[in-house]
Amino acid sequence: MSSPAQVIDVLSTSPVLKTAIKKAAKHLMPMLIILYFVAFLDRTNVGFAEAALKVDRGVSDGAFALGAGIFFIGYALFEIPSNLLLKRFGAKFWLARIAVTWGLTASAFAFVTDETMFIVLRFLLGVTEAGLFPGVIMYLAAWFPNKVRVQMFALFYLAQPFSQMLGAPLSGGLIALGGATAWHGWQVMFFVEGMLAVVAGVAALYFLINSPQDAKFLNAEEKEALETVMATEDAVRTEDGPNGIWAAMANWKVWYFTVIYFCLQIAVYGTTFYLPQQVASLLGKKVGWEVGVVSAIPWLVGLFVCYFAGRAANTVLRRRNWGTLCYLSTGVFILGSAWAGANGQPILGIACITLAVASFLTVGPITWAYPTAFLTGSAAAAGIGLINSLGNLGGFVAPIMRTNINAGVPTPSGAWGVVSLGVFAFLAAAMLFSTKFFKGAKSDRLLDNSTVGH
Repeated sequence: MSSPAQVIDVLSTSPVLKTAIKKAAKHLMPMLIILYFVAFLDRTNVGFAEAALKVDRGVSDGAFALGAGIFFIGYALFEIPSNLLLKRFGAKFWLARIAVTWGLTASAFAFVTDETMFIVLRFLLGVTEAGLFPGVIMYLAAWFPNKVRVQMFALFYLAQPFSQMLGAPLSGGLIALGGATAWHGWQVMFFVEGMLAVVAGVAALYFLINSPQDAKFLNAEEKEALETVMATEDAVRTEDGPNGIWAAMANWKVWYFTVIYFCLQIAVYGTTFYLPQQVASLLGKKVGWEVGVVSAIPWLVGLFVCYFAGRAANTVLRRRNWGTLCYLSTGVFILGSAWAGANGQPILGIACITLAVASFLTVGPITWAYPTAFLTGSAAAAGIGLINSLGNLGGFVAPIMRTNINAGVPTPSGAWGVVSLGVFAFLAAAMLFSTKFFKGAKSDRLLDNSTVGH
C-alpha cells in the first residue's frame, strides 16, 4: 500500500493537481482577502477616531482602551460556537452572515453618544465578527494541501497590509469630510466603512464555494486530484491529532499554540491600535491625511515581506526558522521604535515600526500552519477556534497594559508602554523555536517529503 507522501507525490508529478490549486486560489482568495480587508479595517479604524471621540463624546483614555480591548472578549466568547455553526451551515453562508452583521454593527458607531455606548458597541462588534478569521483558516485548510497552505494563509494575511495601507488614508480622508457634511468626520468614517462590510458579505454568497466537489471551475479530473490529496492529509491529521471537540480543547499542543498566538496578538494590536497616534507623535502632526499616508508605509512593506516569506516557508525547518526570526525581529524593532520616540528620532522610529509590522505580518501565516497540520474535522473547529479566541485576548490585554504602564511610568513618548509589547514577541520566539524538540509527527514528515507546490 502506498504511503501518504507517495500518494501526494504521484499526483504532484502531473499538472492536474497544480492546476486545481491555481484555479482554487484564483477563484476563492480575492473574496476572502476582501472580507478580511474590511474586517481588519472595521476593528482598527477606531484608532483614527480616538482624539475626536474624546472631544465630541467625552470618551476618556481609559474608556477608549477598554473599548478597544473589549472587542476581543465578545470575539473570544463566540469563536468556537461560530466555528461549529460554520461546519453545520457551510462556509459560504456563514462567512457572508458574519460580514453583514458586523458591518451593520460597525456602521452603528456613527451614532455613539457616550462612553457606555462606545464600549457596548465594541463588545458587539467582537460578537458579530467572531468566527470570520478561524472560519477562513478552516476553509483554506480544507481546500489547500499542507505544502502550499502557508502561501495561501500569507495571501489571506495580505488583507491586513492592504487594509492599513489603503484604509489608513481612506479613514483619514473620510474624517476630513466632516466639515462638508452634517456629521462629524469620525461618524462618516464609521458609517461608510461599516457598510463596505455589508456589501462584501452579500458578494460572498456569490463568490465562495463550500468544497471542491461543488466547484464548477474545476473539471472532474481536477476535483479528484484535489479531493484525493486532501483526504490523504486528513487521514494523517486524524492519526496525528486529537479526535473530537473535547479532545481538541484538552490537547496540550492546542494550548501551546494558543499561548504563542496570544503573545503575537499583544504585539499586533498593541502596535496597530496606537499606530496613528505613534506616527503623529513622531512627526509632530495631528491625525489626518498626512499621518494616514505615513501610517500606510509599514503595511506596504509588510505586504511584500509576508507574501515572499509565505512562499519560502514550505518545510517544517523553514517554517520554524522563518517564524523564530520574525518573532525576534518583531520584539527588537518594537523596542527600537520606543527608543526612537523617546529620543526624538522620527525617521528611525518610522523605520522600526515598519520592520516590526512586516515581521508580525509574516509570522502570522507561519504560526497557523502548525495547528492546521494536526487538527481536522470537529477537532479543527474547536481547536482553531480556541487558539484564535483565547489568543486574540492579547488584543484585549495590549491596549490596557500599554495605557496602564504609560500611566505608571509616564514619559512624553509613552516608551515603556511600547517596550512591554516587545517582551511578549521574544517569548513567542522562544516557544516557536522550541517546537524543534517536539516528537516528529507524520504530518511533519508528509510536509517535508511532499513536492506539491514545487
